[in-house]
Amino acid sequence: MEKKKLGVIFGGMSTENEVSVMSANSILDKLDKERFEIYPIYIDKEGKWWKYLEIGQKREFGEEIKNKEKIENIVEYLKNLDVIFPVLHGLYGEDGTIQGLFELLKIPYVGCKVLASSVGMDKVYAKVVFAKAGLNQATYEYVRKYKDKYIYVDKNFDEEVVSLEDAADKIVKNIQFPMFVKPSNSGSSVGVRKASNKKELMENIEYAASFDRKVLIEEGIVGKEVECAVLGNEEVIASCVGEIKSADEFYSYDAKYKNEESKTEIPADLPKEISDEIRRNALKAFKAIDGKGLSRVDFFVEDKTNRVIINEINTLPGFTNISMYPKMFEASGISYKELLNKLIDLALED
Repeated sequence: MEKKKLGVIFGGMSTENEVSVMSANSILDKLDKERFEIYPIYIDKEGKWWKYLEIGQKREFGEEIKNKEKIENIVEYLKNLDVIFPVLHGLYGEDGTIQGLFELLKIPYVGCKVLASSVGMDKVYAKVVFAKAGLNQATYEYVRKYKDKYIYVDKNFDEEVVSLEDAADKIVKNIQFPMFVKPSNSGSSVGVRKASNKKELMENIEYAASFDRKVLIEEGIVGKEVECAVLGNEEVIASCVGEIKSADEFYSYDAKYKNEESKTEIPADLPKEISDEIRRNALKAFKAIDGKGLSRVDFFVEDKTNRVIINEINTLPGFTNISMYPKMFEASGISYKELLNKLIDLALED
């Protein structure tokens, strides 16, 4: 059987470049070499595209990629491929932009299409869709950076230009402390901070706005942080549920990738009816954004009520050796290598 030419694209211009490199290295190690002729492509932080020549080399997190060769004609290089596996997290990779390029070139690719990618990446607009789907969510507020001021956007999407302090005053009327302040378009918890008072709220809005002009402010939920992986196009399956046990106050970027005290529990120690509800809601969230291929859906289980509250959906979840997506499916009976084959098959069938 003739091998399929598989492009694996990773790196990228987002703040998650290093995470993407680690995900790609795990994938490149586990891909079926009998079935695929593999073309690894690295996009650096400046947006330059390179042939990656370090397959099989062990890497440290954040280690510079030196062994690479410039791709002079990106479009022609991509057109030579049969299918693409984008392993790009965050902006310019998980937000529908590169998916649009693949659509224009008519190349099959792993994962969500343009609409689902863009909605899933934008936390504010994902919340609008989840509300329509009837999923429980944390109370939230939304502001946009506008020159030296902010635009406060209310629940009816009416807008008002206000100072940072006025925005904070409006927010504290509707949400109690502690709050979490997040860039609307960011992943791996980059730019996320906790606010326990108005001063911290204002500082954290400014900080989040340095990553994205759109800022989401959510009430803090006291409870378990849990996740569920989904796989499929129309016939979609959900993995078992996993729990995150962060070593820090919340599951920040550092807690995920730099603090070895952070733990995961797969499957999560939850009553069966709660796990089943999480799995149903994960499938519903995936379908609601018109997902394809894969996603990891994150939830809270509130301590006092056991209420299941959706946090966000990740349409290109991590594939590092510590990432929850492949680990949850492995615990559900699908090995890492088998999972990769299924994802590529889904890309080719759609």
